[in-house]
Amino acid sequence: MFSNIRPHLRPTLLLAYPVVLSQLGHIMVSFVDSVLVGRTGTVPLAAVSLGVNSTNVIMILGIGLSMGSVPLVAAADGRRDLPDLARLLVSSVWLSVLAGLALAGLGQLVPPLMHYLGQAPAVEALAAPWVRVISWSFLPLMIFQGFREFAEGLGLTRQAMWLSVLANVLNAALCYALVFGHWGAPQMGLMGSAWATLIARTLMAGLMAAYVLLAQRLHQYRAAVHSWLPDWATLARLFDIGAPIGVQMAFEVGAFATAAIMIGWLGAVPLAAHQVAINLASITYMAASGIAAAATIRVGKLMGGGDMPAARQAGFAAYVLGFGFMATMGALFIALRHQAPLLYSHDAAVVAQAGTLLLIAALFQVSDGLQVMGLGALRGLEDVKVPSVVALLAYWAVALPLGYFLGFRLHYGAPGVWTGLLLGLTIVAGVLIVRFRRETAPGYIAEPVAVP
Repeated sequence: MFSNIRPHLRPTLLLAYPVVLSQLGHIMVSFVDSVLVGRTGTVPLAAVSLGVNSTNVIMILGIGLSMGSVPLVAAADGRRDLPDLARLLVSSVWLSVLAGLALAGLGQLVPPLMHYLGQAPAVEALAAPWVRVISWSFLPLMIFQGFREFAEGLGLTRQAMWLSVLANVLNAALCYALVFGHWGAPQMGLMGSAWATLIARTLMAGLMAAYVLLAQRLHQYRAAVHSWLPDWATLARLFDIGAPIGVQMAFEVGAFATAAIMIGWLGAVPLAAHQVAINLASITYMAASGIAAAATIRVGKLMGGGDMPAARQAGFAAYVLGFGFMATMGALFIALRHQAPLLYSHDAAVVAQAGTLLLIAALFQVSDGLQVMGLGALRGLEDVKVPSVVALLAYWAVALPLGYFLGFRLHYGAPGVWTGLLLGLTIVAGVLIVRFRRETAPGYIAEPVAVP
């Protein structure tokens, strides 16, 4: 088996590492916000946690929707179908802009609903204005995603990587200046991190759009565009693939957000500890999702070219890479569970509880890595609806009820809630690997992709 997938390891890695760095760009914003705001106190750090968890579901729904273009672009590229690629370019941008406007508006509805979440009043008071500002950043983020996912579907992954690095450097500098009032900037505390993120994401959107619309290597795709008006049939194809991806991601992130809300019922200290641990776990997850994105591109292109055996091997190559990476990260979490939380807070109670949660995070690293590899490989096959159902059942019918039972009925607190999440991730990982093996088994015949 390994001899079959070995030739796919290097191509997958070459595609994956820029996507990994680009994906990390999304979570590094939260990392920088949490580290710098955490220096101002436990309550502001808990407010960031509440704000992030209140808006992440909205943001992830949009990102998942934009990801629907990747398997379609990769398959069209495998077929060398230039007219379809032109339609996908235009429609990807339109879908992302429309989604960005909708998500930004939806985010403005979150603050009035926060008092129903049962959080500490001081935490809620700080989180509400932060959410209002951060929600406006969803529009430029989605514009960035629309152009980025088209380029990545063609295998052009380095451009988004460099733009993410640049934007994160700018975000860190602005966040440092605005949170603490350095370099002549106003001292805005928690709100400084929100404004820094909005500015950085706007820059990302502008530069990514400029690359796709001006780069010479993409001229053939722009030249094939007959109209920049939306093509409704192609928009429907993108939505048909992207919506289940967004829903699946929202189910997963929503489960973690709901877990954060439950932990917030225990007080500001457990919520701050949760933010520390989940932020570190999110960094490794986003890195793994970069490998999964490479799997989507590789599997989609090979399937589009009619080579299903190679598509199967490329998918399993991603599984091997993801397993190795996440197992290593799990070991690091165990080794550094007492030191890593000090990056965020020097509150002894926060650090101690975060260290306990990192032990559980270490256990679910492998499950988390395997489930995201399964999602990436199945997206390459344009198989997106069944994984959404699996996520719904695993997270909302098993993980959260079990977490609530362990955390509040058996009084294990935040570790009990996290144990429920661990089981949910493990169920999803197991089901998806079985499905990918079945869908790519020898004798499997891919249905032809309908192109309007």
